[in-house]
Amino acid sequence: MTDCTRGELLAVVAAQEVRNDDVVVVGLGLPQIGALLATRTHAPDAVLLLEIGVFEPDPRSPSMGIADPRMWEGCASFGSMLDVLGCMLHGGRVTLGMLGALQVDGDGSINSTAVRHEDGSERRLNGSGGANDIASMAGRTLAIIQHQPRKFRAAVDFVTSPGRRIRGRPRAELGLPGRGTTTIITDRAVLDVGEQGLVLRSFHPGESAEGIVADTPVPLSFPEGGPVETPAPSSDQIRLIRAELDPHGWYTR
Repeated sequence: MTDCTRGELLAVVAAQEVRNDDVVVVGLGLPQIGALLATRTHAPDAVLLLEIGVFEPDPRSPSMGIADPRMWEGCASFGSMLDVLGCMLHGGRVTLGMLGALQVDGDGSINSTAVRHEDGSERRLNGSGGANDIASMAGRTLAIIQHQPRKFRAAVDFVTSPGRRIRGRPRAELGLPGRGTTTIITDRAVLDVGEQGLVLRSFHPGESAEGIVADTPVPLSFPEGGPVETPAPSSDQIRLIRAELDPHGWYTR
């Protein structure tokens, strides 16, 4: 395996979920590195959108977030938030949303708003931005999160962005289109969101299925044939991240 950081591995694995025919709304941070890596490798025809109104960015220098003008370089057009979140997303044209997450539950709902502590106190965070719109309306959603026990909940403390089910209710019952969160990428594993909860699709190099199960405080099932080892990043993928997409390690260090 090519030596890499956990952040680089996250970006590479997330990139593999982007299909060549996808229309993708890209979230801040690791999602933007993963999406750009996909278009530079196996998915050159994927259309990337930034919620602030940028269509098909093709930056040639690193950027500190999607609002950094360096991220807009080479774009096909500048529009508005209404163009991306309205015409494209709510118009049913977006096939994939790539989001970060603070907490996830077994049905793929995402919390990025508030965390409740054992003493009853609450810590408020940045919240949704466009994430609720993306998770509500995209054809499918990919969540990227660190694999720590505290990140997984039987039910998230706050439903910022809806998953396949919301508090046990199917999303279609609530009038939401699409499949919701279909995949959760962590720095240790790839989890699919199935009808009955989370399925351990693969574990990353150096990990084991038993270790993932032990460190995930929600039920995990195995696919038919069992989980496999995630393919290791290639030297070309790591080179692209380090030389072009995130040379300063802002997101992948």
